[in-house]
Amino acid sequence: MFIDRKDAGVKLAKTLDRYKDRDILVLAIPRGGVEVAYEVAKYLNAELSLLISRKLPIPYNPEAGFGAIAEDGSIYIVPNANSWLSKEEIEKIKKDQIDEIKRRINILRQGKPLPEIKGRTVIIIDDGLAMGSTMRAAIELCKNKKARRIIVAVPVASGDVKDEISKLVDEIIILEMPVFFNAVAQVYLNWHDVTDNEVIEILNRLKNKNTYK
Repeated sequence: MFIDRKDAGVKLAKTLDRYKDRDILVLAIPRGGVEVAYEVAKYLNAELSLLISRKLPIPYNPEAGFGAIAEDGSIYIVPNANSWLSKEEIEKIKKDQIDEIKRRINILRQGKPLPEIKGRTVIIIDDGLAMGSTMRAAIELCKNKKARRIIVAVPVASGDVKDEISKLVDEIIILEMPVFFNAVAQVYLNWHDVTDNEVIEILNRLKNKNTYK
């Protein structure tokens, strides 16, 4: 159990001690992953940025998804999604999420491009993995941009998702894998939906220390 995302980030950072002061790029998936990633980047003295990846929600059950899309168009769609949704529905949902990605880039990243990823070691962080779709799309983006090494670090995930994601990256670090895993929130004592303003405030903490680039 974690007290909150800050507590999870502090604990996650300690497992990444070997990457301290090694010019690592920490990429947070907003919004939930930002507080966790902030603590990691601060501890590692690493560059922090936001990698925007969005779940593709199922219209009749928006908490669930049939895949995800990242800001460069990298996409993951679960097998047989076209048996649940028409091609037109899928395209409409993709367009809606692309619009939200653009909004988040403008608001949360102030319209700035991602830092250089080619040839670098990147650590992708979220507050947990449920289905892992947004992480899959984020990984694909980093591969497309020729990252030298890709590490996924999250506080919680299921064993099945860990097994699947581990096949896609160089290293995966997960602090908790509950036997009965229902939702990321179950391992947090204090849980809430993070707002845009909270993300901006977190990023400003590093900016004021001249370590957010």
